[in-house]
Amino acid sequence: MASGSSRSQILCASFNQDNSLFSVGTKEGFKIFDALTGRLCYENKLGGLNVVEMRFGTSLIAIVGTGEQPSLSPRRLCLFNTSKGAPKKDLNFRSSILAVRFSRTRLVVLLQDKTFIYDLHSAHILEEIDTVLNIKGLCAFSPNSEWCYLAIPASTSKGSALVYKASEPELICQIDAHQSPLAAMAFSSNGMYLATASEKGTMIRVHIVAQATKSHSFRRGAYPSTIYSLSFGPCNDKPQPDVLVATSSSGSLHMFFLGAARNGRNQTNKLLGSIIPGSKAITDALDPANHHVIHNIAPAEIKSCLAVHSTVEYPQNSSKFPAVRTVVYTITHDGYFREYTISTTKSNESSWVLERELSLLDTGFVTSKQNEHQMD
Repeated sequence: MASGSSRSQILCASFNQDNSLFSVGTKEGFKIFDALTGRLCYENKLGGLNVVEMRFGTSLIAIVGTGEQPSLSPRRLCLFNTSKGAPKKDLNFRSSILAVRFSRTRLVVLLQDKTFIYDLHSAHILEEIDTVLNIKGLCAFSPNSEWCYLAIPASTSKGSALVYKASEPELICQIDAHQSPLAAMAFSSNGMYLATASEKGTMIRVHIVAQATKSHSFRRGAYPSTIYSLSFGPCNDKPQPDVLVATSSSGSLHMFFLGAARNGRNQTNKLLGSIIPGSKAITDALDPANHHVIHNIAPAEIKSCLAVHSTVEYPQNSSKFPAVRTVVYTITHDGYFREYTISTTKSNESSWVLERELSLLDTGFVTSKQNEHQMD
């Protein structure tokens, strides 16, 4: 979606489903980059775009225009083939398209009061969902083949989400997450966990989808801030991801630990849990060892999106490496891609290094590997 800041050069930005590629849409067209190398893979200057969504590493993408050109109506979804450089199919709607999501077999399209689930191969509508007013096109989508879930807001007055199984499709549950309306959501890569943040932005919560229950609560800060993006670390073969990362309108990046990566944190949780029985969510929120911050990754109020590329946990008896090393990608709407490496020691001390900074508007590397910085 378009950014509201006059300083923003990018209208939309997103990562593909495995975070190997990312795309940006501008007033001129769109670009697709390799996230690992920063290489520009594809560029097309066909006009202003509010939505550019990739389908894994394939040549199929979904684009939605800003309406500045007659051929790029905000009510028309164009399935575009980058190999041929031409549209494959158009889908027209009665109102503006706010968001699009792909799995290997499903296409999800969000309008402000309706959500459509399509069979991708036949382009037949499988489900048309009447929704509450969703003017930001907020949703979360898990493209996992087994747990292909879609989450959309259930209310405009409180932070509740409806979770659908897109592969069927059918309603699975309602998750009541916050007292204020939702501002951001994200699924874990295996689809088993849903992270949520409200418009207030002081608390970020993690929920077990199958049980519709809260598993973790994290305090981002005492003052309100808009959460722009949430991303779990990859699950790989584990049922639960190790980390959850968020970016906010304050220009900060926040990293929270979910897994049992460090003994010190677990001992604190056990102590607090003995004081407040049956309150794991509360102990997680109270324990500052779960929370690490990088300040000023972007100017305040500049929109951003992020993806956790990898999380590596090293053996406890290893003295050469930190306990956990996390690689995070960010895209800020003032036109930059950045790669951060965040290292956390066994004693819970964290530091970060800016590995790469890429200007997305002139496609030139500006910075590579800065000095190490301590985290709050």
